[in-house]
Formats: sequence, structure tokens, C-alpha cells
Amino acid sequence: MEIFNAIVDGMTWLLNWLYQLTGSVGVPNYGIAIILLTVIIKVALYPLTNKQMKSMLAMQQLQPKVKEIQEKWKNKDQQKMQQMIMELYKQNNVNPAAGCLPLLVQMPILFALYRSLFNFPYLNEAHASFIWVQNLSARDPYFILPVLAGVTTFFQSKMTTTTNDPTQRMMLYTMPVFIAWISGTVPAGLALYWVVFNIVGIIQQFFINKQMLVVKKEAENS
Repeated sequence: MEIFNAIVDGMTWLLNWLYQLTGSVGVPNYGIAIILLTVIIKVALYPLTNKQMKSMLAMQQLQPKVKEIQEKWKNKDQQKMQQMIMELYKQNNVNPAAGCLPLLVQMPILFALYRSLFNFPYLNEAHASFIWVQNLSARDPYFILPVLAGVTTFFQSKMTTTTNDPTQRMMLYTMPVFIAWISGTVPAGLALYWVVFNIVGIIQQFFINKQMLVVKKEAENS
């Protein structure tokens, strides 16, 4: 609990410092400070995101072999089937859990930012508004940011969903709705964070996909 409180205090300090930074250039605004904070966090998480995307691509490329193993062993020996699949991943240096790393790292950040915005002593000032939102510590009154959070989540997910797996397809359409709903129940500043986080993620994903496409073509031609 003490560690989490320290993270919240650090988040509050950083947010206020970024706000002061916006004031030093003549545009004091907590909305801009949250955008800057989001970009900093996203850039810091890039190595994990890049590793996640490479792992996802490798797993997608191995899907035909995984299905072969499943078809061969699903009615014979489930334990043997799982063992062979894990051995296949190991032989190709693929970690199925790598996709969870960015989410696990981001969760404490989200909770800390939520607590920071919910109890932020400075958000009652004039510069706590952002475009149509009067106070970033309150909910978006027009539900615009939550909708944007859902839409950007959909587009980012679509860029990483390249299989016809029914579960992934279901998550592609249900997760954005869930994110939009959640974003409508939390401070608008957190919804703004999620929107910017997704936009930066979409930009990163575009370049990662281009990089992965080059690697895939090189592998096919070798």
C-alpha cells in the first residue's frame, strides 16, 4: 500500500510539474499536461510494446503448426498437446505471456493516475478545463472522450488482429465498448489519457507493422 501511495504521489508531482511546464511556455493547462504525461509513459513503454508485437506476430505465424498439433492430440492426450505447443513456442523463441507485460505495467499507472485526478488539489483552478470539459477531475458531460477512447481502442486492436480466431474477433468488438463504458465512469482526465495513449499506440503500431512486414518478407525469401 505504501508503494502504491508513493506511485500516486509521484504521479501527482509529475502532473503538476508538467502543468507548470505548460505555464512556462504561456499555455497553462492540465489537459495539455495529461497529454504530455501520456506521451512520456507511452514512449517509456515502447520496448515492452515492441516485444509484445513481435511475439504476437510470431504466434500468428505459428498458428498453422499449432492447429496441426491440436488436431492430432486433442482427442488423445491433452497434456501431451499442451507440452508440444509449448515446445514449439520455445523452439521459435516465442513467449505467449509477452503480450500481457505492457498491460501489467500499465495497470498501476492507470490506477495511480485515477487516484491522482480524483484527489488532485489543483484541478479546481481555471486551467483544469480542456476544450468542452469544464473540470478534468469530473466525468466528461458529453461522453465525447469515452466514445473516442472506444473508437481508438477499436482501431488499435484492429491493427493487431490478423487472424480469424473467433475469440479475437469477439474481443475486437466487445473491448472498445467496455473501454468506452469504463471511460464514462471515471474522471475525464483519465479518459483523455486513454485516448492519447491509443493514438500514440496507433502511430507506433503503424511503424511496427511496417517493420514486421519487412522481416516477414525477408523470412519468406530466405
